[in-house]
Amino acid sequence: MDSTVIRRTTGAAGLVATLLMLVELPLYFVYSGPPPDWNIFTRSIFGLLGNTVLVVFMVGLPHLLKPAGPQYGWLGSISATAGLMWLTVSSISTSLEVGAAIAAPEPIDTTIAVTGTYVLYGALSKLLIALFLVAFGVGVAGAGVLPRWTAWTAFALAAIQLVFVPSIFAGNDPANFYAANGWGTTASTGGLIILWILAISVTVLRTPARTT
Repeated sequence: MDSTVIRRTTGAAGLVATLLMLVELPLYFVYSGPPPDWNIFTRSIFGLLGNTVLVVFMVGLPHLLKPAGPQYGWLGSISATAGLMWLTVSSISTSLEVGAAIAAPEPIDTTIAVTGTYVLYGALSKLLIALFLVAFGVGVAGAGVLPRWTAWTAFALAAIQLVFVPSIFAGNDPANFYAANGWGTTASTGGLIILWILAISVTVLRTPARTT
């Protein structure tokens, strides 16, 4: 498989994955209280499908940077590894949430039932996403394989993610924007990352591969 095919596959995977996740995201805002099971199951299916396809995008990142030199391939590997760890944590969080909904005899607030998701969705995910973004930004800025805005936006989003790491101290009220499981910490910051990966994927598809 040549570099052009890898590049196109990476971009296409990111595009498909983020479109699946964009179907999932609005379902978090449909109900102000505990959502019914169908809502949890539906958004979880789209989320898990998106996570699975996004693995291809993450694995492709080092191959985008590698032609610029081994140091950039190394940065790409750090970014991909952090990204894959984030996807793993996200999938585990989703599975715990679905498991709580299946086990409950009637609709419950799964964010309260599964307290382990506070750290998984919150502080841990934010740290992993920040590492993914910083490594990506440094690599892209140095390698010049994508437009400069892709690096600067990665740094800006990494800073936003780090701001939400201390949300672990802000309680567990989902209506609280800054709570460990609040709509700002989870859905809003997650939505920004999804939109960013969507833009990066389109850019990867539109930008010619670097020749050496």
